[in-house]
Amino acid sequence: MNAPANIASAKTEAAAVLGRLGVDRALWTGGPRAVRSPVTGEIIADVHDTPLAAVAQTIETAHEAFRAWRNVPAPRRGELIRLFGEELRAAKADLAAVVTLEAGKITSEALGEVQEMIDICDFAVGLSRQLYGLTIATERPDHRMMETWHPLGVVGIISAFNFPVAVWCWNSALALVCGDPCVWKPSEKTPLTALATQAVFERALARFGDAPKGLSAVILGGREVGEALVDHPKVPLVSATGSTAMGRAVGPRLAQRFARALLELGGNNAAIIAPTADLDLALRGVAFAAMGTAGQRCTTLRRLFVHESIYDGFVGALKAAYASVPVGDPRQAGVLVGPLIDAASFDGMQKSLADARAAGGQVQGGERVEMGEEAFYVRPAIVEMPGQTDVVKRETFAPILYVMKYRDIEEAIALQNDVPQGLSSSIFTNDMREAELFISARGSDCGIANVNIGPSGAEIGGAFGGEKETGGGRESGSDAWKAYMRRATNTLNYGKTLPLAQGVSFEIKTAP
Repeated sequence: MNAPANIASAKTEAAAVLGRLGVDRALWTGGPRAVRSPVTGEIIADVHDTPLAAVAQTIETAHEAFRAWRNVPAPRRGELIRLFGEELRAAKADLAAVVTLEAGKITSEALGEVQEMIDICDFAVGLSRQLYGLTIATERPDHRMMETWHPLGVVGIISAFNFPVAVWCWNSALALVCGDPCVWKPSEKTPLTALATQAVFERALARFGDAPKGLSAVILGGREVGEALVDHPKVPLVSATGSTAMGRAVGPRLAQRFARALLELGGNNAAIIAPTADLDLALRGVAFAAMGTAGQRCTTLRRLFVHESIYDGFVGALKAAYASVPVGDPRQAGVLVGPLIDAASFDGMQKSLADARAAGGQVQGGERVEMGEEAFYVRPAIVEMPGQTDVVKRETFAPILYVMKYRDIEEAIALQNDVPQGLSSSIFTNDMREAELFISARGSDCGIANVNIGPSGAEIGGAFGGEKETGGGRESGSDAWKAYMRRATNTLNYGKTLPLAQGVSFEIKTAP
C-alpha cells in the first residue's frame, strides 16, 4: 500500500531541512545503511557506517582534545555551551523537524525536545562557575582537608531513538563544561538527528574560536561500533540509554576494564489514582503520560492502579479519551499520537496484547491505523487486567496501558514496586498522608516519584534516572555533573609538625 496522498514526502522535507542545517550531503547519501522515516515509511537517507579503525582514531583524537580542554578554565568552557545554546535557538524549528521525520514525534514534542537541549545548555553554563568541592574538618592541627573535582576524560554517549537529541545534550553539555570531550554513537534508527546536531555544534565551535579538534564527534553504525566505543581504554565513562538487555551487555564490558557506566534503561512506570484525586487533573495527566510519543518514552505510563470506589467512572472517562485521541501524521496540527518507530515495535505491541487477552485482559484499541505499508500507526490501547500478570511486568515500548483495581494504598504501592524496573512513578491524591507515604522510604522505589503529575515529562533541573533494572544512572540536573569528573581528596599541612591521623606514632631518628 502506498502512503495516503495527503501525506507530504518525508524524503523531500528531510533533504531540505538537512540542507538548511548545513549537514554535508555526502554524510547522508550513498551509504549502505538506509534510514526510514516512521512518518511515511519512506527511506529518507542512506548513511555511511563509521569503520572500526576510524572509531578508534576518533577516540584518540578526542583524548588529545581532552589533554588540552582540561586546562581551559571551566567558565571559559561554559562559554562554548552558551554559544551552542544560541545556535540551538536559531535552529530550533529545523532540528525539531528532523526529530519528527526520523523519530515520529508530533511537532510540539519535537520542539519540546530541542527546548530541553536549550534548557540544559543554560543549566550547564551556570554550572561552569559552580564545580565546587567541600572543605572537610580535620583532626590534625595546622592542616586543611578538602575534595577537588577534575575532568575525567573522553565520554562515550550511546543514545536511543526515542529522545534522539535531548539525552545526548544532557550528557554532552555537562561533560563539556566538566572538561570532557564526547564521542556520540546514536541509534541506528536516528542518525540524521545526530548529524544535524553536530552541524549546529560546529557552528558554535567556529564562533568559540580556539577549541581543540575532536571535542565532539559522531560515529555511526550498529552494535559493533557501540562495542568499539565501550571497549576502548581511553573512554573512562560510557553513558548508555536503551533497553535493559543493552545495559546487561554494556555494563559487564565496562566493568571488565574498570570504566564507569552511566546506564539509563527500561521503565515500567505506574500511577495510582486515589479516591481523593482531582479526577479531571488525573485524566489529563494519565492521557499524556500513557499516549505521548506513541508510548515510546522510557517514562511512559504503562500501569494504572485505580481505587475500586472510583474505578468505573474514571476508567470510563479514560476510555472515551482514548477513543477520540487524534492519531496520524505528526506534522499535522491537532494530531496527538504519531507512529511507532518501525514494524518490530508494532509486532511487539500486538504480541503483548495477545498475551494480555490470554491472561484475561479486556482490550480497547491497539488496532493499526493504515497510513502506508511501511508506516506503523496504532490506536493507543487500554487493557483492563484482573491482576498484575507476567505480561504487565514486562515493558512493551508501545502505547499500552494496563489498568487494575486496588483497595488500599499499601496494596497499591506494593503492586507498583512489584516489577523489575524502577524508573518513574506517580500518585494522584489530595490526601497528605498518602502523598507523604508515597515519597517516603517505604513508598515508591523508583528514581522519580511524583504527586499529582504523571510519571512522564521530567524537567532538566532534577537528576534523571532510576533503580533496579533501570540501571541506577543519573543524568541532567542536580549533582549529576559529578559522574563526569574524578574526585580527589587533598590534605594540606601548613604547620611545622607532622601529626598522624588516628593518633598513630611513628618517630624516627633524624640527623642532628
